[in-house]
Amino acid sequence: MAGRSAIGLDIGTSGVRAAELSFGKHGVTLEKFGQVALPEGAVRDGEVVDANAVAHALKQLWAHTGFSHKEVVLGVANQRVIVRQVDLPALPEKELKASLAFQVQDFLPMPVEQAVLDFHPVEEYGEPGQQRMLRGLLVAAVRDMVLANVQAVQRAGLRVASVDLTPFAVLRSLSNNGAAEADTVALVDIGSRVTNIVVHQAGAPLFVRILLMGGQDVTDAVSDTLGMTRSQAEALKQSPGLSGIDHEQQLEAGRALESTAASFVDEVRSSLDYFASSAPVGTRLQRLVLSGGGSRLNGLAERLEAATRLPVTVGNPLSNLQIGRTGLSDDQIDFVQPLVAVPVGLALGADR
Repeated sequence: MAGRSAIGLDIGTSGVRAAELSFGKHGVTLEKFGQVALPEGAVRDGEVVDANAVAHALKQLWAHTGFSHKEVVLGVANQRVIVRQVDLPALPEKELKASLAFQVQDFLPMPVEQAVLDFHPVEEYGEPGQQRMLRGLLVAAVRDMVLANVQAVQRAGLRVASVDLTPFAVLRSLSNNGAAEADTVALVDIGSRVTNIVVHQAGAPLFVRILLMGGQDVTDAVSDTLGMTRSQAEALKQSPGLSGIDHEQQLEAGRALESTAASFVDEVRSSLDYFASSAPVGTRLQRLVLSGGGSRLNGLAERLEAATRLPVTVGNPLSNLQIGRTGLSDDQIDFVQPLVAVPVGLALGADR
């Protein structure tokens, strides 16, 4: 493997996923990707609950996939992560980081000493002769939650090089997916229980929202309605014409799918409406790009198009990467493509 490499690690509700990228003179190459399922309840809404179960899954993942090292970039996204647009004095980067905790306490719903902070500047502005200001996104994560996730990774014998916000990983993976530089695009990455929404323009994040809803909610609705297993419901969710299901069951499944999918679409639309109401004058969304395992839901893109009146496409986080000797067939690469946006984006962040 030429050049250095980085591994992005995504601890989701249903499983752990990791991608290793190498950075060389000919570009970025996907060297390895793997995933291992987690037992139900080991991770709840993006937070590690059972550290031993997560550590066991991570050990399996490293043993089966053959990553070249044990240093990872870890992603976080859950209800205990706050992302808000704030305006701060335009200071040199080092001074801004040193003073961040003192400047942002009034913006936080938690004591600043209990938070892990980051700030992503978007634009600098100000009138001549006045203090220049930085407008950007303030990220605050509850320290105990971050430490719990990090400690689960360490228990597996891995080392966390850095912790990154999952929506920013999605942005790195998908910001170049055919968008013109002036386009304002919403990226919607749908996991099992957590959905990340990030609106960007030319790769600069303008808005982030983390929803505690995902593909598993739809699966559960079908499973509960028809009294079938989660795996059967998952197959039916993706292929409504699945054989072995009688007409009445098909109708019941359709109603459960429609109701839960409609709730999810409403949440996404409400988030985008909020962005539109607070966006600068002249800023208008051009389209939506979907990723994540939940994006496979049959008819979801069409539902979102009808609700938002915007074109909706499925993103390809591998479009700008070369594919190395991953050990995966072409069909397997196509199958995992929606799942790699987060771990690939986390690994890309290590090259900043």
